[in-house]
Amino acid sequence: MTSKTKSQSKSAPPRIWTVDVIVTEGFVLTEMSAVVETLRIANRVLAQPPFRIVMRSAKGGQLGCRAGLLVDTETLMERPDADFAFVLGNSDPDHPGLSLGRMVKSYTSREARVYLLSEAAARYLKDKGGKGATHWENSALLRERLGMFDASHALASENGPVVTCAGMGATTDIVLALIGRLTSAAAQMSVANILLHEQVRDYSSLQPFSGAKPTITGDRILDHSIRLMQANIEDPLPIGEIVEELNISTRSLERKFKNFLNTTPNGFYREMRLNKANNLLLNTSMSVREIGLACGFQNGFSSLYKSIFGITPFALRKRRRLGEDVPVDFLKAGE
Repeated sequence: MTSKTKSQSKSAPPRIWTVDVIVTEGFVLTEMSAVVETLRIANRVLAQPPFRIVMRSAKGGQLGCRAGLLVDTETLMERPDADFAFVLGNSDPDHPGLSLGRMVKSYTSREARVYLLSEAAARYLKDKGGKGATHWENSALLRERLGMFDASHALASENGPVVTCAGMGATTDIVLALIGRLTSAAAQMSVANILLHEQVRDYSSLQPFSGAKPTITGDRILDHSIRLMQANIEDPLPIGEIVEELNISTRSLERKFKNFLNTTPNGFYREMRLNKANNLLLNTSMSVREIGLACGFQNGFSSLYKSIFGITPFALRKRRRLGEDVPVDFLKAGE
């Protein structure tokens, strides 16, 4: 299992990635919401829901966060079958449930990718003696207690299949990054827009207390072009007008999209509009023609939609309303 984008042939069944969300008593509700809601919105935006979410804990059963919310969990598996695991923090780096060495290995040995958030990351780094990222408060606390504890102030740090993360509000950036890797940059941006998450920060972005200024992609001109596209969904701008506004050549813009997002300007723009169409299709009573017009498709919307997703807008709306194509465990974790 790698974090690279998985290409699907049109005839192949849609890929569903299983995501285990692992909690201990007193887990951080902000982090659970960031993981579950961000993936839930991705399932809502994309034509074929790609994520199956399973809440897990060491012994299963109900666990509560500090805010008093209870969640039902399934027991951790000795041989996990998940593609990804997110281990939430719980405001106490010394919590015994955050002794993670064996659990992390059970996932990574089966080629899963493990994301450790805030206190979970701090405990892992303390036990393993390595370098990585955790929330700046945890880093300061462990530095006081251990003297030479050295943690990065970046949002996240990758060490093979293990990603240590700052957690808290930055969890949304980490999940959006995963969505971008597995699906597309346009899907990532569509989910971010629904969350009102203006800028998707890179792993290397410093935690906000440092005063770092995040960007969408890290490239000022590319950021500007994406904002122009976002502001002109119903009446799409020709790429020629976009490059004129940016004062660069079409070829230069194409290189930026290829290098940063592995797509073309037209491809990104079209997918962004299709993702908005999916959202309107599944969450409004607008007619298919009205949705096509609202997303800049003056003619042939249904035919284009079927050529991309292998299903007509009418059929997709019917299947979703009947509750099909949504992973069972996701229903438990989502709405």
